[in-house]
Amino acid sequence: MFETLQPAAPDGILMLMSLYRDDPRTDKLDLGVGVYKDVDGKTPVMRAVREAERRLHKTQASKSYLGLAGDVVFNELMIGLVFGEKAERPRLRAAQTPGGTGALRLLADLIAASRPDTTVWVPDPTWPNHMPILRAAGLTARTYPYFDSTTGSVRFDAMIEALKGAAPGDVVLLHGCCHNPTGADLSAAQWETVAALLAERGLTPFVDIAYQGFGDGLEKDAAGLRILAAHVPELLAAASCSKNFSVYRDRAGAALLLGRNAAEADTAYGQLLGLARGIWSMPPDHAAACVRIVLEDDDLRADWKAELEAVRLRMLSLREGFAEALRRQSNSDRFDFIARQRGMFSRLGLTGEQVSRLRAKHGVYIVGDSRFNVAGLPGDRLDALATKVVSVL
Repeated sequence: MFETLQPAAPDGILMLMSLYRDDPRTDKLDLGVGVYKDVDGKTPVMRAVREAERRLHKTQASKSYLGLAGDVVFNELMIGLVFGEKAERPRLRAAQTPGGTGALRLLADLIAASRPDTTVWVPDPTWPNHMPILRAAGLTARTYPYFDSTTGSVRFDAMIEALKGAAPGDVVLLHGCCHNPTGADLSAAQWETVAALLAERGLTPFVDIAYQGFGDGLEKDAAGLRILAAHVPELLAAASCSKNFSVYRDRAGAALLLGRNAAEADTAYGQLLGLARGIWSMPPDHAAACVRIVLEDDDLRADWKAELEAVRLRMLSLREGFAEALRRQSNSDRFDFIARQRGMFSRLGLTGEQVSRLRAKHGVYIVGDSRFNVAGLPGDRLDALATKVVSVL
C-alpha cells in the first residue's frame, strides 16, 4: 500500500524550526513560529488558567466522555465571548472542538454536507492551513484579493469587486481580526460594506476568529463578526482558545453557527454533531474545562482579561517600536504600516532572496513570505534588528 505514496511536501515553518535549532550562533533570532512569546522568549501559562487547572485537579471526579458537543457550559460561554451578551441566542449553536483548526474542519465538512457544489472564497493571502482544510473537506476554493504588499493595507475595492462575482450560496472566509499572515484588518465601515454585500448576494460568511483580544481588545476584535451577524441570516465561525487563553497544546476551540431561525439552527447543529462523531467522536476536556472555570468566575475572568490586555499592549508597543526603528535605520516610511496593523503577525515585504540573506548573514529566521512574529521581537534590540533588515534590502 505505502509504495504508492509520494513524499509529502515539506512544511516551510517546520523546516525553519529545524534550521533554527541547528544554527550554532548565539545571537540567532526566531521570528517564525506562530506562538506568543513573553519578554523572556517563553510561552507562559496564564495565571487564571493555572488556577483553573488547580481547581479542576482538586474537584474533577471522573474522566468519562463529555458527549458529542463537549462541555455545554463552555459552549454557551464561547457564544457570549464571540457574539456578545446581546446576541440572538435562539439562533446560535456551538460545539467544542480540538482547537480552532478542529472547528474549521468541522464547519468545512458541514458546508460540504449542506452544499457540496458551493465555492468557498478565501483571502489572498491567508493562513496556509485554510486551503488544505477546505480541500480535505472536498470543497472548491477560490481566492479574492486582500492584501497590498506595497502599502501594507487591505485591497478593499478589489476585494469587493471580486466578491461581487461570487454566486448566491457561495461561502466567504474572513478573518475576524488580526489577519494572519498580514496583520491588515478591515475597518468598521468596511465590515459594514462587506456585510451588506453578503446579505444582498446571498453569500454566507465563514469567520475564522483565532486571535480575539490580541488586536484592539476582546469586544472590538469581535465587532466585525457581530456586524455580519446583524446583517446575514446564516453565519459560521471558528473560534480558538489557543492564543487568548494560551492553551496551545491542549487544543480548545468552538465551532459556532447562526441559523435563520431556531429550528434550522437545531437541524444544522444535529448534522454538525453527527460529523464530529465521524472525526474525533468526543472532544478533549482539559483546556475547555479550564476556560469554562475562568469565564464562570468573576475574579478569574477579570485576571485573565488583565493579563490578556497586557499581552495585547506589549505587542502594540513592539509594533510601534519596530516601525520607529526601521524608520530611523532606513530613513524612510516604508515600514510604518507595521505600527498600524494588529495581531501577532505582519509581513516585512521582503523578497524570498532577501529573507534567505537575512537568515544566512544575520541569523534572523522569518517565514519565506517575510511574515514575522511580532511577539518574538527583541524589545531591547529593535534598532539592531532594524539595521539587519535594512542591510538586505
